[in-house]
Amino acid sequence: MFNKVLIANRGEIALRILRACKELGIETVAVHSTADADAMHVRLADQSVCIGPPASRDSYLNVHEIIAACEVTGADAIHPGYGFLSENAKFAEICEAHGINFIGPSAEHISVMGDKIVAKQTAERLGIPVVPGSDGAITEDAEAKRVAADIGYPVIIKAASGGGGRGMRVVNSEDEMSTALQTTRSEAGAAFGDDAVYVEKYLAKPRHIEVQIMGDGKGAGVHLGERDCSLQRRHQKVLEEANSPALNAEQREEIGAICAKAVADLGYSGAGTVEFLYENGEFYFIEMNTRLQVEHPVTEMITRIDLVNEQLRVASGGGLSFKQQDVKFQGHAIECRINAENARTFVPSPGTIVHYHPPGGLGVRVDSGVFSGYRVPPYYDSLIGKLIVVGRNRVECLSRLRRSLDEFVVEGIETTLPLFRDLVTNKDVIDGNYDIHWLEKYLSDKE
Repeated sequence: MFNKVLIANRGEIALRILRACKELGIETVAVHSTADADAMHVRLADQSVCIGPPASRDSYLNVHEIIAACEVTGADAIHPGYGFLSENAKFAEICEAHGINFIGPSAEHISVMGDKIVAKQTAERLGIPVVPGSDGAITEDAEAKRVAADIGYPVIIKAASGGGGRGMRVVNSEDEMSTALQTTRSEAGAAFGDDAVYVEKYLAKPRHIEVQIMGDGKGAGVHLGERDCSLQRRHQKVLEEANSPALNAEQREEIGAICAKAVADLGYSGAGTVEFLYENGEFYFIEMNTRLQVEHPVTEMITRIDLVNEQLRVASGGGLSFKQQDVKFQGHAIECRINAENARTFVPSPGTIVHYHPPGGLGVRVDSGVFSGYRVPPYYDSLIGKLIVVGRNRVECLSRLRRSLDEFVVEGIETTLPLFRDLVTNKDVIDGNYDIHWLEKYLSDKE
């Protein structure tokens, strides 16, 4: 096991990683920008290093300063969390070149899955069902129109290097194709430094289902069930649950087994998530995230398996602590992402939290690094915490979630708590009757 881990992230995920390290007896190093000097993970870490001013490019994306912090403190591994450098293949290579363990998959696997075209081709080769579409990048209008005619409109144009819901455009007819292709390529080049795009069939009312996997890098792979992330706004997940109310045990095991075999065949190491659109009983691969997900706690709550602990074990060469037959699903879990935003307009609301009281009780977990007096900086993602609840079944889980949301107090800034209090009383949400477009329509109808 590692002696000292540097946590190259901030906020709730940095605190989450720190806790796992402490339970394993691993010393921790927190890196932080000047804006995060008072953060909870900085206070609790064994050592801390300031790596730059508030802007991410000068701090949490500053590879030179992060590597230097590792060398100065003697850290033998880096955990990147999610976001920032977590899916940066070059960063993983640099860590390796400096003799620092990168707690994640190989640079090669990050690179393969970071290119959406190559990822789709790799998934298809590994036996994972994919969305019908182009075999590679599309550069000509005529080619895009031919592919769209073959699979049928509507189609969606996606940036090969896209992510986070950016670099995507729906095309409903041939007349729209030329303009949409040109616009998406231009946006992709500006956002990702790569203007390659591809065309896929656009599914009208799919759910977003993702399968949590772990690999030991030595030919073993397991799955830990699925999460339903269909409640989204602008392709950004808002609420996640496990297991999905849309799947039965047979479907869960079938798609899980496919993903577990694929990561084993790939020789994948560490945690990852294989993401699908699901419609009319069929799964369609969209991407693979080669990192820990924001919503990983819902899986932990129903499997009782610590995913960060497993990441640390695998990265240190210890292998997985469990086999597939050891994974048992118990109950139902739901996570709400609490953001420092206006619940109606979603405008960010940085500022000082004057009073903070998280809910508690049986089956309630809050992952957050904030506290009374904490100042939410305006420079980063607006996520301030995650409320995760588990119940013996979905009905009990929703009841517990409603109670927990009523207990949750954050004063001094605006948050999305009112949105969740509204959602958990909605009949469609209670019945699990929604798709990836449901929330945006719901919000539009309320305006």
